[in-house]
Amino acid sequence: MSVDRADVRAALLATVPEADADPSSVRLVRSPGRINLIGEHTDYNEGFVLPMAIDREIVIAFVPTDDRLVEITRLDTGAVARVELDGDHERSGTWGDYLAGMATVLVERGVPVRGLRGVIASSLPIAVGLSSSAAIEIAAAWALVGGESPPLPALELARAGQQVEHEFIGVNSGLMDQLAVTLGRRDTALLIDCRSLEHRPVPLPLDRHAIVAVDSGSPRRLGSSAYNQRRAECEAVVSAVAERFEGVHSLRDVNADMLDAVRDTIEATAVARAEHVIGENERVLGCVDALGRGDLPAVGGLLAASHASLRDRFEVSSPALDALVEIAGGVAGVVGARMTGAGFGGSIVAIVERDAIGALRDAIAKEYPARTGLQATVHVVEPVDGAGVVDDGA
Repeated sequence: MSVDRADVRAALLATVPEADADPSSVRLVRSPGRINLIGEHTDYNEGFVLPMAIDREIVIAFVPTDDRLVEITRLDTGAVARVELDGDHERSGTWGDYLAGMATVLVERGVPVRGLRGVIASSLPIAVGLSSSAAIEIAAAWALVGGESPPLPALELARAGQQVEHEFIGVNSGLMDQLAVTLGRRDTALLIDCRSLEHRPVPLPLDRHAIVAVDSGSPRRLGSSAYNQRRAECEAVVSAVAERFEGVHSLRDVNADMLDAVRDTIEATAVARAEHVIGENERVLGCVDALGRGDLPAVGGLLAASHASLRDRFEVSSPALDALVEIAGGVAGVVGARMTGAGFGGSIVAIVERDAIGALRDAIAKEYPARTGLQATVHVVEPVDGAGVVDDGA
């Protein structure tokens, strides 16, 4: 569901005097969210992931200015973020940190940035595991350079967004989200090798099937210490294995035999984290192979195994996410389902026969509130191209 461009443009003209004075100066940029089909907590372990950019998005409508002030108003709340481009940017704990962070990071990379007055709108749910943070980072980059393609290779633009996460948001994230938001292609997922950063499109069977995201109604709290703790546990395993085996730099280099060799020297919790990552990398590659063969039952089995591992070994699922996966699994026409995103709340992803979407909605509406006390929202999402300029008349 794209943002209504005409509404955003009209809001800009009503909000920003410069836009009303010169409507021809108005520019619009968009950045999609992403959903990860499979490959969770493998990105920062230099493994494999299979995300796709989706048709839920952030749009910034703006007019470039010749001063050094960035001022953007949120259309949903009226909140205004102001960033002095030549000032020091301390973390404020607000969404303005994404703007200030991206401005700082672009300047560090030698990219000229300029002032602007604008409005921002979103059809992308916040804090549900659909990468709203990467979307705003990359949209901000396009806006800060004046509405043209940022003069950075796609990989460097993604890394700029990752740096914002690390230094301005406080989340030690991998690179998957920014790559998917930047490099997404219509009708495909993106297989990414998070070590080499090689990537290729993987066609999806969307004639009779759809990708469905279900927001659990329990917001993901990724900024908490739990995410960084999981990463530290993975690194502890790598350190232990590297003492015994040469050439081990990440969990990508660790196999089951290596893990068994150090099992008694590290905490059982850390072993479980590593077991998940090793198995998840295999599941990603198996899923790509099964998609290529058109073997959707195999894909469904891999999604289920991924969720079980995230629940039991990585311990990032939740009762709400587990309930949604169980409910979806009981609906005829659902190929498979699992939690998606970093966990600790958020959403599940499912592959569903298009004719069965209504039955899935009905089952969730009937069973989920009774089991959890929460209301879930079902989103049918389509894979789209990555971030870019929007025709302001569209």
